[in-house]
Amino acid sequence: GIAGAGKTTTLSVIREGAEAEGYRVEGFAPTSRAAQKLGEAGMETSTLQKHLVRGQQPDTSEKRLFVLDESSLASTRQVHEFVNRLHPNDRVLLVGDRRQHEAVEAGRPFAQLQDAGMKTVKLEEIVRQKDPELKQVVEQLARGEVREAIQNLDRQGRVHEIQGHDERIAAIAKEYAKSPENTLVISPDNRSRMEINECVHAELQRSGLVSNEEHRIRTLVPRQDLTGADRTWAERYEVGDVLRYSRASKETGIGKGEYAQVKSIDALRNRLTVELQNGTQRTYDPRRQQGISVFHEDMRSFSVGDRIQFTAPANNLRVANRELGTIESSGEDGRLHLNMDGGRAVELDPHQHPHLDQGYAMTSHSSQGQTADRVLIHVDTDLGARDLLNSRMAYVSVSRGRYDVQIYTNNGSTLGQELSRDVSHSPAIQQEPVAHKIEPQTRHTNQISQGFGLGL
Repeated sequence: GIAGAGKTTTLSVIREGAEAEGYRVEGFAPTSRAAQKLGEAGMETSTLQKHLVRGQQPDTSEKRLFVLDESSLASTRQVHEFVNRLHPNDRVLLVGDRRQHEAVEAGRPFAQLQDAGMKTVKLEEIVRQKDPELKQVVEQLARGEVREAIQNLDRQGRVHEIQGHDERIAAIAKEYAKSPENTLVISPDNRSRMEINECVHAELQRSGLVSNEEHRIRTLVPRQDLTGADRTWAERYEVGDVLRYSRASKETGIGKGEYAQVKSIDALRNRLTVELQNGTQRTYDPRRQQGISVFHEDMRSFSVGDRIQFTAPANNLRVANRELGTIESSGEDGRLHLNMDGGRAVELDPHQHPHLDQGYAMTSHSSQGQTADRVLIHVDTDLGARDLLNSRMAYVSVSRGRYDVQIYTNNGSTLGQELSRDVSHSPAIQQEPVAHKIEPQTRHTNQISQGFGLGL
């Protein structure tokens, strides 16, 4: 299906119909932001990961409809675990768009299930884009016509070539400051995203839209260079790294949700020595400790009026990962008073929740599921991580904009070629050719069939 095809409205109707048939409807998504967005359809939601952590639940014979949104972001392992835990009265609706971003982990089960013949309904009429020319571009991207779409944007005056990196970032910040309301900046990599955030913050201060009084806050920034395999080897850590444990361990005595800082590393024996928040130290083999997130400390400046985003869930505040808000005021005790985008007021102690970042720019992967009136896209064709520039990044980023999209690049002549790169995953499990496709089970017309996909 096509991005911006009215998913929330459609799922609201499906939920009402399923509940009328006696089903309890529950929604999941691979990211916190997508799960929060799914909640707008009126159903109880959580992340897919949180659901899987619960483990196998007893069969109560209750009729349940599970809606898995942004299914393209779910890996083969996750979908396998999810399906294996279903009970006879459970039904599943997979929702997604196979041309948008795929899972970080291996596999592309959402696309594979469709290729294998899963019954699929597609919504192909775009309702998000209100500008006819922009809508035409999104339709081209949905068909995989990336070069033609970029040429179309260029003809519309929406592609700006600025060769100097610093000058290009400054131009994006100035454009943002002209009309900050409901404007989103998208950049492919975290380094440029942070640069844009800082530059926009400074530009808004110069414009008088953000206070010049700054609050320096210690934040925790994820170490993006570490893979899951890296976390099992002591030599991949650095002294000073901050670790958060999402699982308890009887062997190390470290509890779920605890933080620790790396104090020493014994690469030869593969041992880490960490200090917990209560001052006690633990030494262990990182292969024996699962569920670790690794961060480094960084000081960030925030001011009243700044956009702010959470980079980890704050369950005690009922705030999801990547949820956005605006700093309304700050107290003498350092607490920040936020107005979240959903309308809720939140009081935050940064010392208790250091997972914060400025919220002006995000990566295209994080933007999936978002909508903004205006989108400013940064594309540096000289980016070292070239695979971040691809057809999925182009499609997701451009389709976020409701009325306008502007692209800022260093090289307009090669832009279409760079964004045409295909980075589709190989299937985690190769299928043998089969003589027939998967057929939906025959059921009464007033029942919801199992194994059903909605292409959105």
